[in-house]
Amino acid sequence: MTAAEFQHIATGIPKLPGIYKYYNSENELLYVGKAKHLRKRVSSYFIKTLTSYKTYELVQRIERIEFTIVNSEQDAFLLENTLIKQFQPKYNINLKDDKSYPFLVIKNEPFPRIFFTRSKLDDGSEYLGPYTSVKKVRELLEFIRQTIPLRNCSLNLTNTNIKKKKFKVCLEYHLGNCKGPCEGLQTVEDYQEGLVQMKNLLKGNLSPVIRHYKDEMKGNAAALNFEKAGLLKQKIEFLQNYQSRSVVANAKSINVDVFSFQQEKETGYINFLMVRNGAIIQTHTTKVETHLEETPEEILVYTIAQLRNTFNSDATEIVVPFAIEYPQSAIAVKVPKGGDRKKLLELSAKNVNYFIEELKQKERLLLSSKNSDKLKLLEKLQLDLQLQELPLHIECFDNSNFQGSYPVSAMVCFKNGEPSKKDYRHFNIKTVEGINDFASMKEAVFRRYKRLKEEKQDFPQLIIIDGGKGQLSSAMEALNELGVEGSSTVIGLAKNIEEIFFAGDSASLKLAYNSNSLHFIRRIRDEVHRFGITFHRYKRSKGTFKNELEDISGIGKQTANELLKAFKSVKNIREVIRTGKGEIEIGKVIGITRAKMVVKYFSKKED
Repeated sequence: MTAAEFQHIATGIPKLPGIYKYYNSENELLYVGKAKHLRKRVSSYFIKTLTSYKTYELVQRIERIEFTIVNSEQDAFLLENTLIKQFQPKYNINLKDDKSYPFLVIKNEPFPRIFFTRSKLDDGSEYLGPYTSVKKVRELLEFIRQTIPLRNCSLNLTNTNIKKKKFKVCLEYHLGNCKGPCEGLQTVEDYQEGLVQMKNLLKGNLSPVIRHYKDEMKGNAAALNFEKAGLLKQKIEFLQNYQSRSVVANAKSINVDVFSFQQEKETGYINFLMVRNGAIIQTHTTKVETHLEETPEEILVYTIAQLRNTFNSDATEIVVPFAIEYPQSAIAVKVPKGGDRKKLLELSAKNVNYFIEELKQKERLLLSSKNSDKLKLLEKLQLDLQLQELPLHIECFDNSNFQGSYPVSAMVCFKNGEPSKKDYRHFNIKTVEGINDFASMKEAVFRRYKRLKEEKQDFPQLIIIDGGKGQLSSAMEALNELGVEGSSTVIGLAKNIEEIFFAGDSASLKLAYNSNSLHFIRRIRDEVHRFGITFHRYKRSKGTFKNELEDISGIGKQTANELLKAFKSVKNIREVIRTGKGEIEIGKVIGITRAKMVVKYFSKKED
């Protein structure tokens, strides 16, 4: 659109606050912007001399302009951020953070369970978070379970079921981790009080929880229930210790969002610290790409809005490294010169610098390596699976058996995105009889990592279990027994539908069908299939086939194969002989003369 063409429509643009949208000739959304005065702001693109080449390119491509009037600059700001996040226009600031983050869910059910999930459903449940770190979520869950007695079973605890006495308390009750609502030993009100305390913990507000337990401890002590009072004292000490480690500001009442900023060329880096009651309960660093020479102030304001929305921040104060005009008047903006807020800002800046250095190190690795494509693939896999570390070392397990006979397991190893065949392993299953995939998987995983532990070798960053929740649970049992459950991320790959399950997560992850990460996981899965089946066939050929049929005088390998093809197993051949029809039925396959040899052989063994 030229300046002359714009003049024909300029008078139709209102002198009011709102947002404007630029479209090209193909009706593609190019840019979304906000303005106190729409006509003045839009006109600036066509009247003033443009010094930025990218802005010039944008203006040349504008074919159509749309605008939306709002009540205030604040409303324009919020709408702009929503539209940018939704449509990601080519010329807008691009927040390079498309992850889905985990939540803690309080289920909408009697005596609600709390657990980790990646799926936020519209089921009436309460979702807490999101959280930037899977590890952090698991630590929080473990901390809660050690502090507050909430159930972790999946029983349907309706009033009817409890009154009918359908359930019995489990080990968790006897360990003091649950108060036994399944037998009516805990009221709904008492359980809800536990949920309130749990929410306080998640918000970093430990003082009410500690007060609650102190009052309960005093009551038990007064009632001469010293054993229970002692347990409550232990919980109070546990909470106080946790508080001393987590509080970073002296002023326990500090509730702020802290943002630091660094910029290198056209990329901005922003760290976010969510501080509640003087403790950091969330931290996240992100990268932002600019397109129209946006100022640091513009980049920071936009990113603050996006991050606060993503992590559901309710803080009324934000701390920043330099002055900005934040359009939401209810939010106080502070640039600290000293004190606790200055220390928090410095800590945030350290996180930004570390993030940048880590990225540079990865880039140097990519540039210096001939396998840059493989490393990019591993980084994508890390992102998709939300792994803590780059999965340079991956191991995958699978089982194989033949009608319950000759069960074997196989493990393949990938290092730096390529098969490391010297590290492949076969496992002759020793402790399992018959068909039991779960037990076979547990044995293979246990033996593999018992050896790595004893030899003090590095564990893989990622372990793939070929199978669904059952095989995954069996693998986790093995790792738990070894005491190495946190050493690697473990996932299960469901057969056929190719859903990915995470240990402790009830919801599955479905990667896009054309995802490079899924293609890579399939490749690893197919390799362990090939390796396991090859070994299994070898074992069968040296076992069942040869010993049972080829040892018969006059029966060679080809004849044995013909018999097995016709009767499927040696067991079926024995059954035919027992019926007295052995010579006739077997003779139809290999001739009457050799059939008599087979019948004679097995008849002698029966005798």
